Order: sequence, then C-alpha cells, then structure tokens
Amino acid sequence: MRLSRMLKRCKEFFYRKDGASGIEYAIAAAMVAAVLTTFIEPISTNVTSIFEKVQTSMENAGKAGGGTASTGGGSGT
Repeated sequence: MRLSRMLKRCKEFFYRKDGASGIEYAIAAAMVAAVLTTFIEPISTNVTSIFEKVQTSMENAGKAGGGTASTGGGSGT
C-alpha cells in the first residue's frame, strides 16, 4: 500500500505545473549570469581602451596648446 501511494505521489510531482514559473525564472537568471560572465571581460577591456585614448588625446591637446587658461594675455590696464 505504501509503495503504490509513493508512486502516485511521484507521478503527481512530475505532472504538476505550479512550480514551472519558478524554474523558468531560475533558468533565465542562470542564462543572464552566463552571458554577463562571458562578455564582461571584453567590455571592460574596450572601455579601458577608450578611456586611454581619450586621456592620450587630452594630453596631446594640452601640449599643443602651449599654455593654460590662467596665462592668457590681456591689456593689463
């Protein structure tokens, strides 16, 4: 009697649908985590490269300008 009851409960467990949405959310979260883990390194490298290019451009522009805003000319009178 106990074995048939246990088999019945197992069968009911596999046919139930009320836990499906929770499992779907867990699968979606795992997929998002996998994508982020895969692409975070290349994105980080690209952003770092862009900021280094901006920094270099600003340094070169400062050297080409030859002065600062406080050393500008004026009439002095």
